[in-house]
Amino acid sequence: MSQEAADDKAQLKHSLLRVTLDRVGDKWTMLVLQQLDTHGMLRFTQLRDRIGGVSQKMLTKTLRQLERDGLVTRSVHAVVPPRVDYQLTPAGLALAEAVCRLWEWVEDNLEAVETARLAFDERKEASQ
Repeated sequence: MSQEAADDKAQLKHSLLRVTLDRVGDKWTMLVLQQLDTHGMLRFTQLRDRIGGVSQKMLTKTLRQLERDGLVTRSVHAVVPPRVDYQLTPAGLALAEAVCRLWEWVEDNLEAVETARLAFDERKEASQ
């Protein structure tokens, strides 16, 4: 492989990594992952109701991105009224596990972070 091809491959990998981290770090993505990990297969309306505060447009966009990335499967059932279910793929389950560790870290360190913020703010005010 030429140096130019190797550089292009590295740049593509870096770009994909950045886009993926941006998506995973998105507020709605994390909440969708958490809900599907906790409850398994859910309908669109169940997801929307469990997450709360998310618009239909934003939830649809988030689910489509997750489906495109291979993290969620979408099952359409030909019934009246139409029914669409969402479920995590194996890759989605692995990501949800990693996100769960992040949530646990936040819960375990919430007081320490808040204490550090208050101390920082007090030092900043005292220096002004």
